[in-house]
Amino acid sequence: MRATTKTLVTADEDATFTVALGYFVDLHDLGVICAAETGFTLAKNPDTTRAPDLAFVSKVRIPETGVPKSYWPFAPDLAVEVVSPNDTYYEVEDKITLWLHFGTLIVIVINPRKRNVKVYRSLTDISIFDVGDTLTLPDMFPGFSYPISRLFR
Repeated sequence: MRATTKTLVTADEDATFTVALGYFVDLHDLGVICAAETGFTLAKNPDTTRAPDLAFVSKVRIPETGVPKSYWPFAPDLAVEVVSPNDTYYEVEDKITLWLHFGTLIVIVINPRKRNVKVYRSLTDISIFDVGDTLTLPDMFPGFSYPISRLFR
């Protein structure tokens, strides 16, 4: 299923974030927001396909034929993962490593239990945002800001 700013299929923790980011992306014609269950083919033979909880693909990377009807043939520019209660530390780390390895520029991990957000630009370039902080991503979304407290109401 593809998501636009009119379609929302995400966990409670990132629902308002999805709407805010989707509105910003749509307003500035930056690309497309994809909600959960949107698959990205990261490798072939053997096939490696993953679906983050939320993703962004910049306008310049959308194929001339438009948004794919099935899986995207590459990693998204942004992948957002929400840590669920049954996720282990190693499962989350594996997701982060996988996205970055296959070319995702920014991976955001929303952790409801810790009430924080981690932004990975690499495995060593990590920013942590706590309640009281405001998330900004000026390199990808100039002018966008989102209070972390809104994620954990």
